Amino acid sequence: MVLSHPEQLERLRAACPEAAGTAVLAGDPCFDRILAARTYRDRFRRALGVREGQRLIVLSSTWNPASLFGDGGMQDVLAALLPRLTAELPADEYRVAAVLHPNTWHGHGPGQIRAWLDRARRGGLTLVDPLRSWRQALIAADAVIGDHGAVTYYAAALATPVLLGAAPLDGLDPLSPVAALMHEAPHLDPYAPLHPQLERLLTAHVPPTAPARLTTSSPGESAALLRRHFYGQIGIPEPEDPALLAPLPLPPYEPPYRTAPLRVLTRLAGPAEITVSRYADPRHEPDGAGDSECEAHTAVHEDTLDPGRLALADVILRHGAPDDPRLGTPADWAAEVLARHPHCALAAYVTGPDSCTVRTRAGDLVHLTGSGTDPATASSALHAWLAAGKSLAELERYGMTVRTGATAHRVDVTPGR
Repeated sequence: MVLSHPEQLERLRAACPEAAGTAVLAGDPCFDRILAARTYRDRFRRALGVREGQRLIVLSSTWNPASLFGDGGMQDVLAALLPRLTAELPADEYRVAAVLHPNTWHGHGPGQIRAWLDRARRGGLTLVDPLRSWRQALIAADAVIGDHGAVTYYAAALATPVLLGAAPLDGLDPLSPVAALMHEAPHLDPYAPLHPQLERLLTAHVPPTAPARLTTSSPGESAALLRRHFYGQIGIPEPEDPALLAPLPLPPYEPPYRTAPLRVLTRLAGPAEITVSRYADPRHEPDGAGDSECEAHTAVHEDTLDPGRLALADVILRHGAPDDPRLGTPADWAAEVLARHPHCALAAYVTGPDSCTVRTRAGDLVHLTGSGTDPATASSALHAWLAAGKSLAELERYGMTVRTGATAHRVDVTPGR
């Protein structure tokens, strides 16, 4: 029995003395790979499409009935929680991903999982590969909503703020570090507003010291300890080369893909500066929508589940390559959309992570480029500017500042052809 810390050996001796002689202290290879890859945190965040100023919230569930995604009726809570996260959290300030245990995928089937979480996925949720990419997502996370599973405990060991969505104690050794975390970590109220709970978690977090200390007694040494034991068991000398663990690979690029209608709140904050807050398919009008200085509009992706929403859209969006022969040029696509939807004020074709082509109802064609902000967000800012009667020429001359939360982004506005 391979154990990662002497406290586990002490509990084993107390619970089953006969098994204590089989125990080997050999560290934690999984945690060692996580520790070794922390230096690449920014790359992992970019792989998930996390932008400057955004916070990545990772939801984690283990696989038994009492887990956050268990089969004891908890699916209803989780299925409601995830779309609420994508709807209640400002889309440009938060990024949401979920790590579900492989046994959950196997037990329910990928089709059922995706069906349960369809609304959240359309709102921007990413389902992380449960075998290849969960460690990288954990390293990238700013906070974790979890349960009594190992992923949640690893998050605490990394000093990442943890909010417990489920905290069952049945089946846990009451003297175990995991049970201690279930008592000590703050608990999520799934029926209260989520944004204030996450803000309190992130601002008031004091990292516990026990998880990092008790996860492994030999950080960075598990490969050497395990190989030494294995070769000792078979009675041959170890190789002279050092024992090493495979590094965590860079995950595929998976930015959020929001096809749910977006309710967009905007304010003109200064010369050529627009504040934007976007909410994916909210159940009710977001806070602040009634302020006298706030304007609201609706942005809808052309791939929306309900095509009828396009008739009500102020801004219509599309993501694609600029040379996709199925759609024509971005300029042609935008002209086609405006002709088809007479109530739409602006059509935006997002051609890359930092660029889009926009055509206005007045017929002006412009390109928006700028690192840091979602081009779809920039197109909503442009719509708010023009809807207020402001001049496009001023933006073309001086550029535009798009503010999301506490972060300001420079966007260049250039005339198109």
